[in-house]
Amino acid sequence: MTLNEVELGREYTIDSVETGGDEEMESFLFSLGCYSGEKITVVDRKRNLVVAIKDARYNIDPELASAIKVNI
Repeated sequence: MTLNEVELGREYTIDSVETGGDEEMESFLFSLGCYSGEKITVVDRKRNLVVAIKDARYNIDPELASAIKVNI
């Protein structure tokens, strides 16, 4: 399941980041702490998603969110 499909407020574990070979996107997500095994929570969803990773919150667009696969 991708980050676009998760339940608000529930913590998930990132299974993989699938960017289709887009190294820039992969590097950006890694710099946010978004990598396999890390915990992530979607705290708000309007046009973009607000996600909590570690002790920080980030605003990411649906395209980035679709690259993040989580465990149920």
